[in-house]
Amino acid sequence: MIPYRLGVQQRILPNYRAPFFEALGAACPRGLAVFAGLPRPDEAVESRAQLENARLYPAANAHLLRGGLYLCWQRGGRAWLRDWQPEVLIMEANPRYLSSPRLMDWMRARRRALVGWGLGAPTGSGALAAVQRVVWRRFLARFDALLVYSRQGAEQYARLGFDVARIFVAPNAVAARPTQPPPQRLPGFAADRATVLYVGRLQARKRIDLLLRACVALPDGLQPDLWIVGDGPARAELERLAAGVYPAARFFGARYGAELEAAFSQADLFVLPGTGGLAVQQAMSFALPVIVAEADGTQSNLVGDQNGWVLPPGDLSALTATLQQALAQPSRLRRMGLESYQIVREQVNLETMLASFARAIDCAARRAGVSAPAIPTPNGDA
Repeated sequence: MIPYRLGVQQRILPNYRAPFFEALGAACPRGLAVFAGLPRPDEAVESRAQLENARLYPAANAHLLRGGLYLCWQRGGRAWLRDWQPEVLIMEANPRYLSSPRLMDWMRARRRALVGWGLGAPTGSGALAAVQRVVWRRFLARFDALLVYSRQGAEQYARLGFDVARIFVAPNAVAARPTQPPPQRLPGFAADRATVLYVGRLQARKRIDLLLRACVALPDGLQPDLWIVGDGPARAELERLAAGVYPAARFFGARYGAELEAAFSQADLFVLPGTGGLAVQQAMSFALPVIVAEADGTQSNLVGDQNGWVLPPGDLSALTATLQQALAQPSRLRRMGLESYQIVREQVNLETMLASFARAIDCAARRAGVSAPAIPTPNGDA
């Protein structure tokens, strides 16, 4: 249990993140509140409107500029803090959110704890790198503890001088530890044809176009059925491309619950050819081997030689060669899928993510001098 009144600030609250916040709220007997706004319309992110185990406060997001120059201002944050009165606040560790210092000042004035939650602190190279490092150091120094998705991100924070004892790796997860046995798959492919699955948003940075072209380049006997699950601004363009170059691709739109689980259970291989994508961990919980593009380091806790392949981003020849290698050995794919299942069952799941959050919250509270109130027992005793 987490014995503090907890607040979490997020830019947005996508549907895929709701299971974690439900689990976090269930672990907070003194309450959890989430402050989050809406995405830009072109982001194609479905947002959660309410939570069962936490109170959701709407933020008014002002999205400024785009791409590498993107900035965000969230209105209503201090009113939320005054109403909720969190003892510990978890915030996105991103200096691009211009309203964050106001929330940090409010918490600090009341001697309450701050936890940053982010991907890491990439500072790049060139003339602006030194300025970026200064901005990041000053920003991170205000936190009592940091949560990060990967070891790579933790190393970036440490290189900027943040105390490694106050950095906690919480592997990114959307699926709980599986309680069901792994799906039983045939030794070979059904009808001698593999099913390759992609699940995620349909937008340019996901590089689904690359996956279509890689399937085209495979030998005739290895070309798979390609299932593309998800929606987004690039869907119409991708459907046109698929009709012209790879008609074996099927677009299912967004799927949830039992329909999505059926897709994971029936597939033979999961492929994420572009950046991001929490569906990797979910795919692994269904005993699927995975091919992912190397991105922000969040895949490093999930994918290794035993259960998949990590490829250079945007490399068509590498993706084609890896698909050919994978689909030529169905028995090996089955073994790799079972390794995926074991990783999610034992290492990367909502439960281990929640445990890392609890450690970071405790560390931050102790450093800030926030005492843990007694939690009443069911019979009313403290």
